[in-house]
Amino acid sequence: MPDAPKLGFFKRLRLVMGLEWYLLFDDGTLAWEVDRLLRGEPGDEPDVALAPAPEPAKPAKGAAKKGAAEPAPAKAKVPEAPKRPDHASALHLLSILQRDGRFVDFVEEDVTSFSDAEVGAAARVVHDGVRKSMRQYFALAPVRTESEGTPIQVGEDYDPVQIRLTGNVTGKLPVRGQLAHHGWRVADVKLPTPPEGQDLSVIAPAEVEV
Repeated sequence: MPDAPKLGFFKRLRLVMGLEWYLLFDDGTLAWEVDRLLRGEPGDEPDVALAPAPEPAKPAKGAAKKGAAEPAPAKAKVPEAPKRPDHASALHLLSILQRDGRFVDFVEEDVTSFSDAEVGAAARVVHDGVRKSMRQYFALAPVRTESEGTPIQVGEDYDPVQIRLTGNVTGKLPVRGQLAHHGWRVADVKLPTPPEGQDLSVIAPAEVEV
């Protein structure tokens, strides 16, 4: 199939508002075809000619003699598996967020030319996919169980990793303040083990339609 023009993520979003939601995250070809049909343009596809099969190579004159043993074919060299980076889990998580929520596509898209409504509609779809992944692989819990806005006292033995003081931070501890955000901690991780031998630097493979 010859290369066809592709519509970008947010242009596909415009089509989604009047079509099925699955058009939003195809590779762009289907969305382009729908857009062409709506404009009433013809779409004849040229026949794809198959390349002829190459002829087998002829042995050199005198290279083989009757009754002589043929040399054994050389064994194909097995490629070595790529070295797994230290941050393999982080790369694997990023690939999951891209797979389920098109997270990387959304972040890398230039949204300056699109309206707030279009960005918001796209963000809602991405949010649903990312939230699904987060809840499937992580159990989250608040660092502080009090409701936000509750007055609390921070003593001298507080853990700066769990509590961050903001605002007018002066004087000595203990201090009193209001809980502005309860914080988050990961209570459990169920992230699957990355496949052996896979190049984890590839967050999403390129898609080629044939």
